[in-house]
Amino acid sequence: MTEPDADNLPRRRQVLEKPRFDGWDVAQLEDYIAELRAEIARAEAGIAARQGHRAAAEAFFRKP
Repeated sequence: MTEPDADNLPRRRQVLEKPRFDGWDVAQLEDYIAELRAEIARAEAGIAARQGHRAAAEAFFRKP
């Protein structure tokens, strides 16, 4: 039996570092929020893609 490649194994979710907002101005906070919203959108797109794949598989294997 061969050993699986480390690149093919699922990765653990990294815990986001929670920055301290002391000293941040409003523009920096707005930029940070925009980055977070972009990451949320990317995660939601990943969810939608997986749900689409699952729905397609269920439709293919559904008994008539």
